Formats: sequence, C-alpha cells, structure tokens
Amino acid sequence: METAPTDLTKELRAKGYRLTPQRQFVLQAVAAMDHATPEAICEEVRRTARGVNLSTVYRTLELLEELGLVTHTHLGHGAQIYHTADQPAHVHLVCRGCGRILEAADSAAEPLVQRLKQDYGFETDVRHLAVFGTCAECSARQQDEERGELEDEAS
Repeated sequence: METAPTDLTKELRAKGYRLTPQRQFVLQAVAAMDHATPEAICEEVRRTARGVNLSTVYRTLELLEELGLVTHTHLGHGAQIYHTADQPAHVHLVCRGCGRILEAADSAAEPLVQRLKQDYGFETDVRHLAVFGTCAECSARQQDEERGELEDEAS
C-alpha cells in the first residue's frame, strides 16, 4: 500500500484512533494479498501474530473501510473480498473456471455506466461491479478440450 506507516498513524490519530499492531497487520495483509477474504487475511495475519482471531480481523476491516483505507466487493455468494482503497477504480472480472479475479479499468464499463445513467438515471459505482465469465486461459483450455473431443470422434 502506498500509505506510509507514519501517514497511517497520523490519519488514525486525527480520527481518534491509534495504530495498533492488529490494525497494522491487517492493513499490511490486505495490501500484500490484493483481493482477499477476511478468512484469508486472518490466515496471513496469523503468520506474524498468532493471537489475532477472525472477529478482530472483521472489526479491523470495518474500521479501515470506514476510514477509507480499504474497500470491499461482493463476488457472488461467498465472503466479500477486500483490497486497499488507494487502487484506481476498477471492474472485477471473475472467472467461473479457475476462480481468478482480474481487474479491468473502470473505463471498460463506461458505455454501460452511461447507458444506465441515460436510461434509468442510475449512478453506477464500478468499484463494486463484478462481471462473471471465463478468463482467456480457461477459454483456451476449453477450446483445446473440445478440439481433442472432435478429433477423437473423427478417428
């Protein structure tokens, strides 16, 4: 994450909080892991601080989001994923094949955003937009498998 520890300390203190080790560990884990669930963040934090539990991670994530340091997105029916708020706005592309999460520039969704505004007066927050489909690698693998099946049938 771009925010230096001293900047983070100042920001927390200005809002009446202090930088506890747990808060620092959680923020560092979010920054290191990019898109991660609270459970995965907790596992990462426990590598350094064994005593941190999942409820502490959830409370810390809630506070860090309230302070504008992290943000979350829901990617289907599972737990929300978190990433640092200093990342540029982006659309989440979720592969149904391998589960990988790719990022597309928010400008990729601009035609949709404009259409929703024009037709419905709806202001879209693309930071929470997730598009489900198949990534290039899974598509290629699927095509290779289909070609192999066709070759087997032709033999």
